[in-house]
Amino acid sequence: MYSPFNIGARFRITPPGNNPVEDERIPLVIAKGAFGSGEHETSASCLEILEELPQVQGARVLDLGSGTGILAIGALHLGAAQAVCIDINPDAVRTCRVNCEHNGVNERVTHVTGSLDFTKERDFDLILANIYGDLLVDFAPDLVSRARTGGLLLLSGILWEYNFEVRQLYEKLGCRVLKNRLLNEFSTVLLEKT
Repeated sequence: MYSPFNIGARFRITPPGNNPVEDERIPLVIAKGAFGSGEHETSASCLEILEELPQVQGARVLDLGSGTGILAIGALHLGAAQAVCIDINPDAVRTCRVNCEHNGVNERVTHVTGSLDFTKERDFDLILANIYGDLLVDFAPDLVSRARTGGLLLLSGILWEYNFEVRQLYEKLGCRVLKNRLLNEFSTVLLEKT
Protein backbone atom coordinates (compact mmCIF):
# COMPACT_ATOMS: atom_id res chain seq x y z
CA MET A 1 0.00 0.00 0.00
CA TYR A 2 1.18 3.53 -0.71
CA SER A 3 -0.21 7.01 -0.12
CA PRO A 4 -1.95 8.76 -3.00
CA PHE A 5 0.17 11.35 -4.80
CA ASN A 6 -0.30 13.87 -7.58
CA ILE A 7 1.43 13.98 -10.96
CA GLY A 8 1.25 17.03 -13.16
CA ALA A 9 -1.79 19.26 -13.10
CA ARG A 10 -4.43 16.60 -13.70
CA PHE A 11 -3.57 13.18 -12.26
CA ARG A 12 -3.73 11.60 -8.81
CA ILE A 13 -2.23 8.12 -8.41
CA THR A 14 -4.09 6.12 -5.81
CA PRO A 15 -3.97 2.50 -4.56
CA PRO A 16 -6.98 0.20 -5.01
CA GLY A 17 -9.52 0.47 -2.21
CA ASN A 18 -8.53 4.02 -1.30
CA ASN A 19 -11.42 6.43 -0.76
CA PRO A 20 -11.36 8.77 -3.76
CA VAL A 21 -10.95 12.49 -3.21
CA GLU A 22 -13.64 14.47 -5.02
CA ASP A 23 -11.83 17.18 -6.96
CA GLU A 24 -10.82 18.05 -10.51
CA ARG A 25 -7.94 15.56 -10.65
CA ILE A 26 -8.22 12.31 -12.62
CA PRO A 27 -7.70 9.34 -10.28
CA LEU A 28 -5.51 6.57 -11.69
CA VAL A 29 -6.00 3.47 -9.53
CA ILE A 30 -2.73 1.56 -9.71
CA ALA A 31 -1.88 -1.67 -7.89
CA LYS A 32 1.84 -1.31 -7.38
CA GLY A 33 3.02 -4.87 -7.90
CA ALA A 34 6.66 -5.23 -8.98
CA PHE A 35 6.41 -2.38 -11.46
CA GLY A 36 5.99 0.72 -9.33
CA SER A 37 2.99 3.01 -9.14
CA GLY A 38 4.05 5.86 -11.38
CA GLU A 39 6.44 7.61 -9.03
CA HIS A 40 9.45 7.04 -11.28
CA GLU A 41 10.55 10.21 -13.07
CA THR A 42 10.02 8.68 -16.53
CA SER A 43 6.40 7.68 -15.83
CA ALA A 44 5.64 11.04 -14.25
CA SER A 45 7.24 12.88 -17.17
CA CYS A 46 5.15 10.94 -19.71
CA LEU A 47 1.91 11.63 -17.80
CA GLU A 48 2.79 15.34 -17.56
CA ILE A 49 3.30 15.50 -21.33
CA LEU A 50 0.20 13.39 -22.08
CA GLU A 51 -2.08 15.73 -20.16
CA GLU A 52 -0.97 18.61 -22.42
CA LEU A 53 -1.71 16.80 -25.72
CA PRO A 54 -5.07 17.51 -27.36
CA GLN A 55 -4.21 14.73 -29.85
CA VAL A 56 -4.92 12.13 -27.13
CA GLN A 57 -8.66 12.70 -27.63
CA GLY A 58 -10.04 9.78 -29.68
CA ALA A 59 -6.56 8.31 -30.25
CA ARG A 60 -5.65 4.70 -30.96
CA VAL A 61 -2.74 4.04 -28.59
CA LEU A 62 0.10 1.52 -28.58
CA ASP A 63 1.89 1.13 -25.22
CA LEU A 64 5.08 -0.91 -25.64
CA GLY A 65 6.54 -2.20 -22.37
CA SER A 66 3.29 -1.28 -20.66
CA GLY A 67 4.23 -2.54 -17.17
CA THR A 68 1.40 -1.49 -14.82
CA GLY A 69 -0.44 0.08 -17.75
CA ILE A 70 -0.33 3.51 -16.12
CA LEU A 71 0.47 5.41 -19.33
CA ALA A 72 -2.24 3.74 -21.43
CA ILE A 73 -4.74 4.14 -18.58
CA GLY A 74 -3.82 7.82 -18.30
CA ALA A 75 -4.31 8.27 -22.05
CA LEU A 76 -7.68 6.49 -21.94
CA HIS A 77 -8.84 8.72 -19.07
CA LEU A 78 -7.79 11.73 -21.16
CA GLY A 79 -10.09 10.59 -23.97
CA ALA A 80 -8.13 8.05 -26.04
CA ALA A 81 -10.47 5.60 -27.78
CA GLN A 82 -8.54 2.34 -27.33
CA ALA A 83 -5.13 0.95 -26.47
CA VAL A 84 -2.95 -2.04 -27.22
CA CYS A 85 -0.68 -2.81 -24.24
CA ILE A 86 2.33 -5.03 -24.92
CA ASP A 87 4.83 -6.41 -22.43
CA ILE A 88 7.19 -9.40 -22.58
CA ASN A 89 6.66 -10.08 -18.87
CA PRO A 90 3.48 -12.13 -18.15
CA ASP A 91 3.34 -10.67 -14.61
CA ALA A 92 3.32 -7.16 -16.08
CA VAL A 93 0.47 -8.09 -18.43
CA ARG A 94 -1.53 -9.51 -15.49
CA THR A 95 -0.86 -6.36 -13.45
CA CYS A 96 -1.86 -4.17 -16.39
CA ARG A 97 -5.11 -6.10 -16.85
CA VAL A 98 -5.96 -5.75 -13.13
CA ASN A 99 -5.21 -2.01 -13.22
CA CYS A 100 -7.33 -1.55 -16.33
CA GLU A 101 -10.21 -3.26 -14.49
CA HIS A 102 -9.69 -1.00 -11.44
CA ASN A 103 -9.96 2.00 -13.76
CA GLY A 104 -12.95 0.78 -15.77
CA VAL A 105 -11.10 0.81 -19.09
CA ASN A 106 -10.36 -2.89 -19.68
CA GLU A 107 -12.97 -3.21 -22.45
CA ARG A 108 -10.98 -0.65 -24.49
CA VAL A 109 -7.62 -2.41 -24.04
CA THR A 110 -6.07 -5.32 -25.92
CA HIS A 111 -3.43 -7.03 -23.75
CA VAL A 112 -0.52 -8.74 -25.51
CA THR A 113 2.15 -10.87 -23.84
CA GLY A 114 5.26 -10.79 -26.00
CA SER A 115 7.10 -8.41 -28.28
CA LEU A 116 6.00 -5.92 -30.91
CA ASP A 117 5.92 -8.79 -33.42
CA PHE A 118 2.93 -10.25 -31.57
CA THR A 119 0.57 -7.63 -33.01
CA LYS A 120 0.14 -6.67 -36.65
CA GLU A 121 -1.82 -3.47 -35.92
CA ARG A 122 -0.59 -0.23 -37.49
CA ASP A 123 -1.61 3.40 -37.98
CA PHE A 124 -1.57 4.28 -34.29
CA ASP A 125 -2.25 7.92 -33.40
CA LEU A 126 -0.05 7.72 -30.29
CA ILE A 127 2.77 5.35 -29.40
CA LEU A 128 4.01 5.18 -25.81
CA ALA A 129 7.27 3.44 -24.94
CA ASN A 130 8.81 3.94 -21.51
CA ILE A 131 11.62 1.41 -21.91
CA TYR A 132 15.42 1.54 -22.02
CA GLY A 133 17.16 3.69 -24.61
CA ASP A 134 18.99 0.77 -26.23
CA LEU A 135 15.62 -0.95 -26.79
CA LEU A 136 14.19 2.23 -28.29
CA VAL A 137 17.12 2.15 -30.73
CA ASP A 138 16.54 -1.54 -31.55
CA PHE A 139 12.78 -1.10 -32.05
CA ALA A 140 12.94 2.28 -33.81
CA PRO A 141 12.11 1.19 -37.40
CA ASP A 142 9.21 -1.00 -36.26
CA LEU A 143 7.86 1.62 -33.83
CA VAL A 144 7.95 4.40 -36.41
CA SER A 145 6.28 2.13 -38.99
CA ARG A 146 3.41 1.52 -36.54
CA ALA A 147 2.59 5.24 -36.24
CA ARG A 148 0.34 6.95 -38.77
CA THR A 149 1.66 10.01 -40.57
CA GLY A 150 1.16 12.88 -38.12
CA GLY A 151 1.03 10.43 -35.22
CA LEU A 152 2.95 11.03 -32.00
CA LEU A 153 5.62 8.91 -30.32
CA LEU A 154 6.23 9.56 -26.61
CA LEU A 155 9.46 7.82 -25.64
CA SER A 156 11.04 7.66 -22.19
CA GLY A 157 13.37 5.55 -20.07
CA ILE A 158 16.24 7.08 -22.05
CA LEU A 159 19.38 7.66 -20.00
CA TRP A 160 21.02 10.99 -20.82
CA GLU A 161 23.85 9.29 -22.70
CA TYR A 162 21.35 7.70 -25.12
CA ASN A 163 19.30 10.87 -25.65
CA PHE A 164 21.14 12.20 -28.70
CA GLU A 165 21.39 8.79 -30.36
CA VAL A 166 17.66 8.12 -29.90
CA ARG A 167 16.62 11.54 -31.19
CA GLN A 168 18.98 11.37 -34.18
CA LEU A 169 17.79 7.88 -35.17
CA TYR A 170 14.08 8.73 -34.98
CA GLU A 171 14.69 11.91 -36.96
CA LYS A 172 16.45 9.85 -39.66
CA LEU A 173 13.38 7.60 -39.73
CA GLY A 174 11.13 10.54 -40.54
CA CYS A 175 10.15 12.02 -37.18
CA ARG A 176 10.60 15.50 -35.81
CA VAL A 177 11.27 16.27 -32.16
CA LEU A 178 8.50 18.27 -30.50
CA LYS A 179 9.84 18.05 -26.96
CA ASN A 180 13.07 16.85 -25.38
CA ARG A 181 12.83 16.82 -21.60
CA LEU A 182 15.95 16.04 -19.54
CA LEU A 183 15.15 14.62 -16.09
CA ASN A 184 17.47 13.74 -13.20
CA GLU A 185 18.95 10.63 -14.86
CA PHE A 186 16.63 9.91 -17.75
CA SER A 187 14.97 11.82 -20.56
CA THR A 188 11.62 11.89 -22.34
CA VAL A 189 11.23 12.69 -26.03
CA LEU A 190 8.01 13.55 -27.86
CA LEU A 191 8.13 13.12 -31.63
CA GLU A 192 5.79 13.48 -34.55
CA LYS A 193 5.97 11.19 -37.57
CA THR A 194 6.12 13.44 -40.62
